[in-house]
Amino acid sequence: MYTIKKAEFMLCAAWPSQWPDESLPEFLLAGRSNVGKSSFINTITDVNGLAKVSATPGKTRTLNFFNVNDELRLVDVPGYGYAKVPDRIQQQFGEMFETYCTERKNFKAMCLLVDYRHPPKDDDITMYEYAKYYHIPVIVVATKEDKLKRNDLVKNEKRIKEVLGFDENDHFIRFSSLNKKGVDEVWNTILKLCD
Repeated sequence: MYTIKKAEFMLCAAWPSQWPDESLPEFLLAGRSNVGKSSFINTITDVNGLAKVSATPGKTRTLNFFNVNDELRLVDVPGYGYAKVPDRIQQQFGEMFETYCTERKNFKAMCLLVDYRHPPKDDDITMYEYAKYYHIPVIVVATKEDKLKRNDLVKNEKRIKEVLGFDENDHFIRFSSLNKKGVDEVWNTILKLCD
């Protein structure tokens, strides 16, 4: 079990010049606006309110950096799939995101959060294919596991993997913020990818 001694918000940054140095491994957190990314961050770090749950989905347009134990960083990406963001801002963010994914030397893997209850949406598929195109390891985290009946778990996992075109070299983790299911598995996978 990974012990969290320290977890803190570092900064939000719109431009590469504002990003922290590349001394620690970084893990990108991506997912749709309502998939539960803030709850995921707060649950795995065991710090309530570390990531703010926004009242306006899709509001964030910066990368948010979180320091964990001075050993690694979580990098929260704005939730996608929210229509009210102007095209110009979406394009600017897309360019910043691509710069991060292709040029950041300490970037280790993407955690792609999907809703366990539903098949992945087009945006999720695009994000997964993007990661595969750039040879980025992916940890697919299926959130809201507690909302499924036991006999739907296997069926929905199979469907998610089929829709994504899941690469068996990647990782699939069943996750629930409510009962902390999958927390140890998330950290074990992250730490393995740090090496």
